[in-house]
Amino acid sequence: MELVRRVSFQLGFVVVIVRSDTAKGRQCRKTFVLLDFEKVGKYRKYNPDVETSVTSTRKYYPFKLQGKPVGKGESWVLKALCGTYNHDLTFSLVGHPYVGTLKPYEHVMLVDMKKSLVKLMNILLTLKENNKHNVTTIEQVYSARYAYKRSVRGPRIELQ
Repeated sequence: MELVRRVSFQLGFVVVIVRSDTAKGRQCRKTFVLLDFEKVGKYRKYNPDVETSVTSTRKYYPFKLQGKPVGKGESWVLKALCGTYNHDLTFSLVGHPYVGTLKPYEHVMLVDMKKSLVKLMNILLTLKENNKHNVTTIEQVYSARYAYKRSVRGPRIELQ
C-alpha cells in the first residue's frame, strides 16, 4: 500500500481502500483489496432544487484496481477492473483529507509549538517550511489542535 500510495501521490492521485476481505481459514472466502482513486474537491449537487440527505460523500474516479496475494509471501498482484479514465488530472492535492493529515513528527511539532503559544498560522508556515510536499491547510491544523486539546481534557467539558 505504501508503494501504491507513494506512486499515486507523485501522479496527483490519492488511493483509498474501498473494500477488503481476508480469508482467515474460510474456504469460501478469498483475500482481496479493492482500491480506488479519490478526487479532490467538494461534492456538487446535480439538481440544486433537491435537498440531499448525505453531504459527506466522496468523489471517485471510475478507474479501480483489485489486489490479490500471490503465494504465501508478501507479494501481491494488481489488476485493473475498470481501465478507462476520462477526467483531467489534478495539479494540486491541497485540501484533501488524507493527504493533509499530519504525520507523527508534525503532530509533535504542533503540540510543542502550541504549548509555546505560537499562532496557528505560524505553526502552518513552519510545517510547510520543514516539508516542501506538505499540503496541510489551516482548517486541518485547527482540527489537529482541537483533537489534542480534547485528549488533554479527557472526559471533562471545557467549563469543568
